[in-house]
Amino acid sequence: MLERIHLEILTAIKTYGTLTKAADSLHLSQSALSHSIKKLEGQLGTNIWKKDGRNLRLTPAGERIQAFANRVLPQFAHTELLLNQIAKGEMGALRIGMECHPCYQWLLRVIQPYLQQWPNIDMDVKQEFQFGALGALLSYEIDVLITPDPLFKPKIEYIPVFNYEHRLVVATSHTLAQQDFVSPEQLSDEVLFSYPVEPLRLDIFSQFLNPAKCSVKKHKLIETTEIMLQMVAAGRGVCALPGWLVDEYAKSMPIKSLRLGKQGIGKQIYVGIRKDEQHIDYLNDFIAQAKQTK
Repeated sequence: MLERIHLEILTAIKTYGTLTKAADSLHLSQSALSHSIKKLEGQLGTNIWKKDGRNLRLTPAGERIQAFANRVLPQFAHTELLLNQIAKGEMGALRIGMECHPCYQWLLRVIQPYLQQWPNIDMDVKQEFQFGALGALLSYEIDVLITPDPLFKPKIEYIPVFNYEHRLVVATSHTLAQQDFVSPEQLSDEVLFSYPVEPLRLDIFSQFLNPAKCSVKKHKLIETTEIMLQMVAAGRGVCALPGWLVDEYAKSMPIKSLRLGKQGIGKQIYVGIRKDEQHIDYLNDFIAQAKQTK
């Protein structure tokens, strides 16, 4: 009863709001588009959309079908891409989603030898998901998810590839710089810089400050690692980053990293893939290269 064209039509209506724009986007006539939906409505025995002035509004039935389309259409596109690549004799594509802002520098070291090993693999890195990349992986918008905080799902396999310690970063002139580790209470008068991520997803809050019922004087958001560390080096505040990343920048900047608490905060970078694609050679080689890159 439901066909792919129905899903595409309702998605276009949801996006553009009018029959004219939806038809143009699908390169169909308005009459063909209307006829297709009227036939479906007759089969279902319920309306799919209603007129709302000049616009069209999806009914509850239409909304349910369109939600289904959001899950299915990306899988159609993904499969067609793979089939097209097979037909052309190409190997495939690797679309990587990032849920780890500072992991980008590490990923660059993974990608360089990987691309040399797999010259026929196209690659793209997407960072705009802002902690929605798991949904993108499940809906086939990306093929690999790089994350330090896996959300385990039955259809996803997470492979740990890199261990590291999450550490506090201060200027070498900071009073805390003489210590080996810092307690939560010692940050109460500090300005904390972080990436634009909700506090509950930041380890310094979830694993360090919040359990001790402590906070910081002020929390400021900065998008780029370089600017964040420049602010720290200038004595404007502190931040928390992977120790390996801080060590790299400390070679050219007056900064130092401290353990968060006496025991520290141990972390891992995971590579997430769909379980039904575990057999793909170029995916497995990417994971192997990630495990070798420190």
